[in-house]
Amino acid sequence: LIIKKTPAIPALMAGVILGALFAIIFQPQIIKEISQTNILSVKSYYKVIIDAIASEIQINTENKLMNNLLNSGGMKGMLSTIWLVICAMSFGGAMQETDLLKRISDPIIQYAKTTGSLIATTSGTCIFFNLTTADQYLSIVVPGKMFEDSFKNKGLASENLSRTLEDSGTVTSVLIPWNTCGAAQSAVLGVATLTYLPFCFFNLISPLMTIIYGYLNIKIKKN
Repeated sequence: LIIKKTPAIPALMAGVILGALFAIIFQPQIIKEISQTNILSVKSYYKVIIDAIASEIQINTENKLMNNLLNSGGMKGMLSTIWLVICAMSFGGAMQETDLLKRISDPIIQYAKTTGSLIATTSGTCIFFNLTTADQYLSIVVPGKMFEDSFKNKGLASENLSRTLEDSGTVTSVLIPWNTCGAAQSAVLGVATLTYLPFCFFNLISPLMTIIYGYLNIKIKKN
């Protein structure tokens, strides 16, 4: 599906369906363990699969690391992230409709005369939002709304804006200790953010490469 560049939703749905079928065919003992029944039926299959997709399940092994990987919160565990994305989009939409984004972006955009300077300005704004809002999603959504019209006015395809947001907003969030991504990475790795920062070559180089490509007009797609 990846090789065929299948859209995300059908590809994810296919993965879910195949995972459910494979569990039924190859792992009936795990379904018994989760459903806490000795006799498997359509009802127990359905309940376990829906629980695995939507809510919490717990699979216990002798390996603690495996237990952490296998204990899933499903879609329920992602709700806090989803609410955060919705809030970020709502905030960005409200800022745009009230022209507040325009008031903020106009003084910045007036310095972006060329494609390179526009990409550099967008990149810098993403990093600034990562530093000040302490959240990756706001550093993507708000600058995306701010510079959307500027990219269109310069005849640049939306892919250029999307790439700039990704290369600057997404990858730099893990480098900031008080950002949600930086805090999460530090907690998982058990290493302070500023300790692993010098070794994050991709995260440090990515925004610079995006800006260089913009000034050199490399891989810049036009409308």
